[in-house]
Amino acid sequence: MATHHASETPTVSKTGHPFSEIRSVLATDCGSTTTKAILIEKQTDGTFRLTARGEAPTTVEAPFEDVTRGVFNASVEVAELCGRTIVGHKDGEEFIMRPQTEEGGVDIYISTSSAGGGLQMVVAGVVRSMTAESAERAALGAGAIVMDTFAINDGRQPHEKIERIRQLRPDMILLAGGIDGGTEKHVVQLAEMLAAANPRPRLGIGFNLPVVFAGNSQVRGRVDEILGKKVSLQSVGNVRPTLEEEDLHPARESIHDLFLEHVMQQAPGYAKLMDMTDAPIMPTPGAVGLLIEQLAKATHQNVLGVDIGGATTDVFSVFSEKFNRTVSANLGMSYSVSNVLAEAGLPNILRWVLFDIEEEDLRNRIGNKMIRPTTIPVTLQELQIEQAIAREALRLSLVQHKAFAVELRGVQQERTIADAFRQSASGRTLVDMMKLDLIIGSGGVLSHAPRRQQSMRMMIDAFLPEGVTALAVDSIFMMPHLGVLSSVHAEAATEVFERDCLVWLGTCIAPIGPGTQGAPCLLVKLEAQGDRPAQEHSCKFGDLILLPLEHSEKRTRATLMPAKGFDVGAGPGKSREVEVTGGVVGLVIDCRGRQPFTVPAERSARVEALSRWGRAMDEYPEHA
Repeated sequence: MATHHASETPTVSKTGHPFSEIRSVLATDCGSTTTKAILIEKQTDGTFRLTARGEAPTTVEAPFEDVTRGVFNASVEVAELCGRTIVGHKDGEEFIMRPQTEEGGVDIYISTSSAGGGLQMVVAGVVRSMTAESAERAALGAGAIVMDTFAINDGRQPHEKIERIRQLRPDMILLAGGIDGGTEKHVVQLAEMLAAANPRPRLGIGFNLPVVFAGNSQVRGRVDEILGKKVSLQSVGNVRPTLEEEDLHPARESIHDLFLEHVMQQAPGYAKLMDMTDAPIMPTPGAVGLLIEQLAKATHQNVLGVDIGGATTDVFSVFSEKFNRTVSANLGMSYSVSNVLAEAGLPNILRWVLFDIEEEDLRNRIGNKMIRPTTIPVTLQELQIEQAIAREALRLSLVQHKAFAVELRGVQQERTIADAFRQSASGRTLVDMMKLDLIIGSGGVLSHAPRRQQSMRMMIDAFLPEGVTALAVDSIFMMPHLGVLSSVHAEAATEVFERDCLVWLGTCIAPIGPGTQGAPCLLVKLEAQGDRPAQEHSCKFGDLILLPLEHSEKRTRATLMPAKGFDVGAGPGKSREVEVTGGVVGLVIDCRGRQPFTVPAERSARVEALSRWGRAMDEYPEHA
């Protein structure tokens, strides 16, 4: 069976059809519970658009234990919706018909996957805040869930680390440590620790665990002597060749290759799926991250993306062209909902509930969701509780992401005397909300909210954007499909992403600074555009205002004039001219404050404030 390599993405399909000449694409995402299929077709005007979408239960577990069953079931649903044949039958076997002919079929078939728990990894480095952190970034960027991070200085005894590695049974290990020409002794210690643990892989019996060595290049021979006969070892470029430099690309490529060659071939039905696809299968988070990274690069923007699921929440960011991804493994809306309660605390969830409810009642409702994780809200109160939990899951995920997405630690910097009295500048977070241009939300609670106003407010309340920030949601969760498509046909992926995937919600304007309720905060002037006359809006501190503003190719020019002490990106009290984009919700002016942002603690005051904000956003018209 032919295997693909991430660094050797083919230019033609397995039937010999050039990717540059495709007319139709079938893409699937094999999730942990659901397999989602989409059909993308070239239109008469030459653009690519989404044609149909289908889904079916993922079949990686018993009784089927063949991931391709779910793929074919979802593909048949797509075929029925578009009135053509996509799945063929021969000698009792099903297959995706390719290339496209008058009888049916598609030109190429591609897929992503997070079924079977996705890619689970352990990483190790010499110093926890330096090489181990760089290794962690490399693994997360490749779409992995990092189960644990080991370092010489992590405070655990060697026997504790060895026992922990044996218990984890990861799919793969990334071993880093030492800059090129730097420490050798500690890197050897890490290799000897792995050799002593002799870890066994989670999937498959009788094959060696894949290990990627991305540390001090001068120790490769010694590492190979220690580990070469016990694991499937592959050495690549150092993730931290110097203190001032981080190079994650070789490690990510190697992780992707080994994921295909070793890990996926052990999972039920994946060997068959790999043989079916025309491009390398990507881990779902890796595909989403690739798409966000490409979007930020193409538009020269700072982008923050979030995918909130039932068990985990992934956060992606690109600031100053530096990509980071984190996985909040215990923050989700169904299986992990009680962890959100535990980490956030009941008062923090309660502050978002816009009706009077006893704490014990709220705790019981959250417990019921944990017991029956696949249920969805059927009443307005249940919906409001779920969206309150989502705000805290998103907020906590961003807190964790900010702590991880930092400048390189250990870099030598010039200091002034004043710096001696401040916290070390090394390791500052890269996530600057005032410099953020775009937030993209994905996941059921955001993509499938009954009203888009609810999605926009959830993200504003959770992330508290500052200055001027555009917001959008993934309409039907097709970002993974488009991420893998971008690797073989960037134009098609971009066109579908812009026209069918992203739903533009609008723009949030949020001045930062402390203020007094009802005091002047911000004057917003919008220029005339089309049939809409020029507008002027005076906003007081504590206000949340929604202005209708449709999305169009031409952005609206706005002049922002903050009151003394408030900042919208140009400095305290300084005016700023910006171009804002509209959307299905519009332009939101959020003058509720940021330093700090507070919700009234007293019950009646809390309900009154939340109800007022909900009415301002027209979130629950039937509840007005």
